[in-house]
Amino acid sequence: MKTGLMRVALCAAGMLLSATAQAQVPPTFGDERIVAAREAVRKGDRDTLDMLASESGPHVLDPYVRYWRFVNVLARPEQPPPVQELEAFLRQETGTVLAERLRADWLRRLAADGDWTGFSALYPDLQNPDSEMRCTAWTARLMTGDTSALDEAAQEWRSLDNAPAACDTVLSATHATGRVDDDEVWRRARRQADTRKPDDALLSWRWLPADIAPAAADAEQALRSSAAWLDRLPANFAVTRAGRELALAALTRIAWQDARLAHARLLRLQDRLSGEERGEIQAVIAMHAAIDQMPEAMAFYRATGKAELTPSQRAWRVRAALRAGDWAAVRTAIEIMPESERQQPEWTYWLGRAHAATGRAEDAEALFSPIAAEPHFYGMLAAEELGQPFALPSAGDPPSVPPLDEAENDPALRRALALYRLDLRTEATREWIWALRGRDETFRLAAAHLALRNELYDRAINSAELSNPRANYALRFLAPYRELIEPQVHMQGLDLGWVYGLMRQESRFVVPARSSAGAQGLMQVMPATGKWVANKIGLRGYHPRLLNDPSTNVLLGTSYMRLILNDLDDHPVLASAGYNAGPGRARRWRDDKPLEGAIYVETIPFNETRDYVKKVMANAVIYGAMFEHRPQSLKARLGVIGPRPASE
Repeated sequence: MKTGLMRVALCAAGMLLSATAQAQVPPTFGDERIVAAREAVRKGDRDTLDMLASESGPHVLDPYVRYWRFVNVLARPEQPPPVQELEAFLRQETGTVLAERLRADWLRRLAADGDWTGFSALYPDLQNPDSEMRCTAWTARLMTGDTSALDEAAQEWRSLDNAPAACDTVLSATHATGRVDDDEVWRRARRQADTRKPDDALLSWRWLPADIAPAAADAEQALRSSAAWLDRLPANFAVTRAGRELALAALTRIAWQDARLAHARLLRLQDRLSGEERGEIQAVIAMHAAIDQMPEAMAFYRATGKAELTPSQRAWRVRAALRAGDWAAVRTAIEIMPESERQQPEWTYWLGRAHAATGRAEDAEALFSPIAAEPHFYGMLAAEELGQPFALPSAGDPPSVPPLDEAENDPALRRALALYRLDLRTEATREWIWALRGRDETFRLAAAHLALRNELYDRAINSAELSNPRANYALRFLAPYRELIEPQVHMQGLDLGWVYGLMRQESRFVVPARSSAGAQGLMQVMPATGKWVANKIGLRGYHPRLLNDPSTNVLLGTSYMRLILNDLDDHPVLASAGYNAGPGRARRWRDDKPLEGAIYVETIPFNETRDYVKKVMANAVIYGAMFEHRPQSLKARLGVIGPRPASE
């Protein structure tokens, strides 16, 4: 029976391997067993896993088969963990990513079983605990009588607003024991109401004493039917703290939809709120007005008085001032930031611009100079303010042979290469990242060359970035598939540097790359977008599977870039924003007046798109310098964004 099962499993694995493996290296003996084990753990097929794990072999990935079996075993609540086997595996695999992952899996099982003593004994060896595991460790200490865990949680209280459910026990106990007072719970709920997960505030309110906590039904209505709930507010709602807090939460939720409407509602209620409460809700409304690019945002910010702003509220105060062209307000908004925020490159640059605009040239230069050598968006802009367009430094020497040998023989990198060969990219990337932890610049650079040799372009780029983010341009800005890309670029009349800059940001040149939203391939084309573009350009026989074909993907991606350029003033900044967030949004984010390109980028409402456009445009400058062999101007590429047409 076992032999038959094994034959079926290996046959299926062979079919999967031949269909999915992308590597240039021929399959190694035993590959089918590894792929079969991965498929078995995916399906929860314990019989096949047990059988494959019993057939140990010399394959470099043999520990994965045993690890996957342990994953399956630990997921069975009816079966006690095999302690001796687990301990033996951790000893054998000391220092590997598999030991780290198995330890985390075992810790989760111990927590689920309520074995807090066992958890506390195992936890200290976990090297990279996430927030969930850290909170579970606090809970374990609390359950075993160590109340100092509550002191640590209290110190990190404000950083845990969006903490996972594993943190609930210790955070609740932190409040229940008086280490955090009721005011902090109310403030936590306010901050949670101003997120994409406002229902988190419901849990925080439940931590409060029953005599002051809001009624559960009222709390849910305030968050989920905010306008209707405010319309039904009794005249004496402000008599209790709960009544005022729910009103603030409802106003916050309205501000997410319409900051003007929230402000109008506030004007009707503000006389019954304290000065602190008015200031805090004004700050919420002002930030959402700034995000929505409303001209009233500056007036709303002025109405906040001395309210303590959150980091996001402070950032959007600067952006609102930039959008308004009020350089004095830009300077003030940055200068009142905490030092840790003020020293971030974006605020260093914009404060320098504010000084320059208000006649303080020496102060501006003093701010531009320290970041001008940095090869990122703000460093390039700062350098140009000093008259220094971006130019590539001279190429560095390739790594010597001994470091390359060290990388080739590194066990984690060898496992990563084997996993990439089997198209197990998630596990492979995890191994690669683990291999570079704590390693010196020379080893990381050697790893980058090793990745390039194996056509793992994303690993080559990332490893070179880790080695030295100010050098190694030939590795950090690879230009593969040029024989596919350049003809399409010329056909579409696009800028080659910009296309490569966008593609580098989209996929890092990974052919089978796929985003959580479903975008695919080198240029991360969505299936619906691919179909639309195919119809536009007359491409017959389109099917979403073609998005994984590099030639078709590049054809559709570059055609889409040309189509949205045509629709967006032929401006690469607008088109970059449109490629990421949709052309309609990019169009709406324009102003009623001409807007400096850098200010348009800085005031993009979506954090992801704002960061994306900055990186695409900086990438384009670097690729332009590489392809054209001359200095490049980021400011010229950013240009000026024309105003919205009156019809819009």
